[in-house]
Amino acid sequence: MKLKKSIWTVGLIFLSWLLFFINGLSCTIIVVGKKASADGSVITSHTGCGPECRVHVVPAMTFKKGALAPVYYGLQDVKKPLHRYGEILGYIPQVKKTYSYFHSAYSHMNEHQLAIAESTLSQREELQVDRETGKQIMTIEQAMVFALQRCKTAKKAVKLITSLVEKYGFLPSCGPESEALCIADPDEAWVLEVFSVGRDWAPGSGKAGAIWAAQRVPDDQVAIIPNWSIIKEINLSKPDFFMASKNYKQVAIDRGWYDPSTGKPFSWQEVYSPTLREWGLSRFWLFFSTVAPAYKKWPDKRLNNPMKNYDAYHQYLEPASFYPFSLKPEKKLSVQDVIAFQRSVYPGTIYDMTADHDWLVPDEKGGFKKSSLTTPFPTRDMRELLDITYRRMVSRGGYGMVAQLRSWLPDPVGGVYWFYLDNQHTSTYVPIYAGVQKISPFYKTYDPDKFSENSARWVIDFVDNLLYLKWQAAIKDLRAVRDPLEAKFFKDQAGIDAEALRIYKKSPGKAKKFLSDYTWKSMERVVKMYKELRSLLITKYTNNKQGV
Repeated sequence: MKLKKSIWTVGLIFLSWLLFFINGLSCTIIVVGKKASADGSVITSHTGCGPECRVHVVPAMTFKKGALAPVYYGLQDVKKPLHRYGEILGYIPQVKKTYSYFHSAYSHMNEHQLAIAESTLSQREELQVDRETGKQIMTIEQAMVFALQRCKTAKKAVKLITSLVEKYGFLPSCGPESEALCIADPDEAWVLEVFSVGRDWAPGSGKAGAIWAAQRVPDDQVAIIPNWSIIKEINLSKPDFFMASKNYKQVAIDRGWYDPSTGKPFSWQEVYSPTLREWGLSRFWLFFSTVAPAYKKWPDKRLNNPMKNYDAYHQYLEPASFYPFSLKPEKKLSVQDVIAFQRSVYPGTIYDMTADHDWLVPDEKGGFKKSSLTTPFPTRDMRELLDITYRRMVSRGGYGMVAQLRSWLPDPVGGVYWFYLDNQHTSTYVPIYAGVQKISPFYKTYDPDKFSENSARWVIDFVDNLLYLKWQAAIKDLRAVRDPLEAKFFKDQAGIDAEALRIYKKSPGKAKKFLSDYTWKSMERVVKMYKELRSLLITKYTNNKQGV
């Protein structure tokens, strides 16, 4: 029994490190305040999530006095049975009643329109700790689950999550790195950043098991978290906009990272983050230069010179402090705008992998043209063969979402969880309302080691793979059927909202059933579309027609 448990623990530790290298630097959060959104909703979003892409509803439950809630390690493991959550590291007091929420590797939304997005951050080596070397037990994904089960508002969720990581110790699960969350409700959005305290922490020591800071995104502004800290100076005299752990500054002083006698302002980002890396820098630049091009003179990273992407020597390497915590966009953003950014592959910039000269082939006029195989997602083997430099796209495989939170509607109708599987660049976003009580089996089925016709993730991934037969043409075939279906979901939203609201006024239960049925059918339509597209692509681009 001890040997079996030991193997299980080692396996989970290995998985956590593997998740970091595969997904840890892949998560992008976009936040939109209610006065910065096109419809008045608060928006938070998350891309490149963990392997456990299966989404299912965990219902609201009641518990007897004195009950305990397990603290799990392994929530991101997709290979465990659907309703199993991993190894139990400990327990915390259970509450009398929990709320319903949508469960996945990172659980994103509950029945009360509380939504949480996640992005792994880098942290100093001295603060790092893992399952094997520390006594901390509270992962960020487990804390997210507790918040969704117990909280209705973003501010209360911030306070709960931070109390949990302080008391039980923050345990990183994406490598030994730190975490950022955007916690949002229909009225406001908060960015919470959590750092570890190293290997020598012990429960009951009287010391906090985490270092954290939180800042509210102003209602008329937008923000991005591209796997990098964005909180800078902290003003605790403004509790409506800032919160922090008692040790947020003292840890830095004790370790010699900050000297208050210099008179220099304390910058959270500067003190606790290492040197900014390109995969964070590129997303900072793309987002802010896109939503507010006139805000300041952004570095020139457009590909106005065909050789510019090869000229690393003259590329800008601006510091993280160059980019603001948030800013007011020049145009209010819709859910579709956020989706478009999530799908970005940096076209026309120095980060555009389709601009590499190795994609060029002779044309019929004595010049050159892009190969029909040119893709913004060259595999490792393709990059090695063509000698293409890897660039971290915003769009990545996995799963993700855009949470649309609307205060003027009752919670079951107001919250919409726009959910995708696999690579968002080729996937379809499907609406899941907060009142949904059941999820189609297509979206609850996935084994990465065994293809299944009954798995939406596999069906979408099948099409994604077929695109490589002739990407430049095949991606147009995908958009020809994907875009109208997705557009219809948005076009029908007002009518679905109105009908659900009408039913809700008479019977909240029937309204939830109506929304559940709509989401179920929408998911089935997505799967049907990809199965039909699969047949079209293999017929059009079979290697029998490509001169093999």
